[in-house]
Amino acid sequence: MGGWKTVPNLLEPDRYFWLGDEACAEGAIAAGCNFYAGYPITPSSEIMERIAHRFSETEGRVFIQMEDELASIAACIGASWAGAKAMTATSGPGLSLMLENIGYALITETPLVIVDVQRAGPSTGQATRPAQGDMMQARWGAHGDYEIIALSPWSVTEMYTETIRAFNLAERFRLPVLILADEAVGHLREGVKIEKEVRVYERKKGKGVAPFVGKGVPPMPAFGEGEKLLVTGSTHDQWGFRRTVSPEAQKNLVRHLARKITDHKGEIIQVMEYHCQDEELDLLLVAYGFTARSALAAVEAAREKGLKAGLLRLKTIWPFPQEELLRVGQKAKRAIVPEMNLGQIVREVQRVLPQAEPYSRTDGQVITPREIVSAF
Repeated sequence: MGGWKTVPNLLEPDRYFWLGDEACAEGAIAAGCNFYAGYPITPSSEIMERIAHRFSETEGRVFIQMEDELASIAACIGASWAGAKAMTATSGPGLSLMLENIGYALITETPLVIVDVQRAGPSTGQATRPAQGDMMQARWGAHGDYEIIALSPWSVTEMYTETIRAFNLAERFRLPVLILADEAVGHLREGVKIEKEVRVYERKKGKGVAPFVGKGVPPMPAFGEGEKLLVTGSTHDQWGFRRTVSPEAQKNLVRHLARKITDHKGEIIQVMEYHCQDEELDLLLVAYGFTARSALAAVEAAREKGLKAGLLRLKTIWPFPQEELLRVGQKAKRAIVPEMNLGQIVREVQRVLPQAEPYSRTDGQVITPREIVSAF
């Protein structure tokens, strides 16, 4: 029938000491990932290595090293339509190669998870150095109108939990979900507490029901289950039939792809507030990923000196949490957005808080708390 259910964790409940990339792989397994296709690329390769090892220890899971990133995401799309929970992992150059098939997954409403452990770019850039330069590529890289979901973990624990959440969101809303990590989080090593059970979402199917468009999120049967499935990247109706000259079909399809996300923002968007309880704030930092760790330390240092400072951490990047930002930001006299890029998310923040200022670092180094404090 599909829907939410609680399943036993394959790992013994305990505290584990993992690399961020390793925690991501374990989160995928806990969420029910049973198909992985990928191509090794720094700094995400440890995800693939861990998956390959762990899949060999469990039944019913398939690992394939593909010839490149184009083939990797194509294999994941096919596996998803065969009924699998599929994932791939990459970094910036690989994500660039995947963009056309991300668009195909969006228009065909194909659930899968894409992990992007960001590194300094553009192009090959610095393969082993951290950055947050793929934030806009994740949102606007595929052409046309659509909505997408992208999450931003800031710790090894969240590399585990947010990977589980990414699978649940992908299955719930039938679309590719991105995890926008960065090298600093992917190669960070911390303790992770594993619970006995995991809450997962299984896609809904439904016999004889239209598998596309319609209201809400349509059911998704798999190939081989008796449904006459037509899966095309062209404009199509609710049964998958191509409607490439129909204005009505194009309008209905595009609005459906957007509304199934925008109508359910409350289920998707998550932010965390730190020291934002004051009725007025002298300063609000808005940050995500590893940079948010430095931002929190900077806020705590500022408060020790009597400055009313707070941090709004964006766990969900896309859809962008405008309402949450406005609620906290409207009581701040000043806002700063530290990022390991030349200012990507600050532009979204400025739509809500015009006074927001960027603080950028793009030299392959993490932003330190002291540097953020110097910008106050």
